[in-house]
Amino acid sequence: MADTWYKGNANDDADQHRGWLLGHFIDPANGVARQTDALEVKWGIHPAGQQRPEWVGDDQRTALLLLVSGRFRLDLSVGSVTLEKQGDYVVWGPGIDHSWQAEEDSVVVTVRWPSIP
Repeated sequence: MADTWYKGNANDDADQHRGWLLGHFIDPANGVARQTDALEVKWGIHPAGQQRPEWVGDDQRTALLLLVSGRFRLDLSVGSVTLEKQGDYVVWGPGIDHSWQAEEDSVVVTVRWPSIP
């Protein structure tokens, strides 16, 4: 692959880093264009009932969660939101804790920035 571009498939590449496709943690040998400190992008495939029972706390990044398909609930320390229609999304900032649950088989895209260890 060239250093400045990369072609892949989210379903194939997602297995390498728990769904994350871009970020500081990508090995340059797997595509220099995918390694960045600017942001992280995740392709999440979640079967109905899957949840993150523990809360992610004290995160100092901003995040966007975008529903591709299904029904997906995001619990934030400031309230809950359910994404039901393709294209529904939510953005939250630093210091807001979160957890989630797939209410139906769901596909979501998560973008968070910056990409920090």
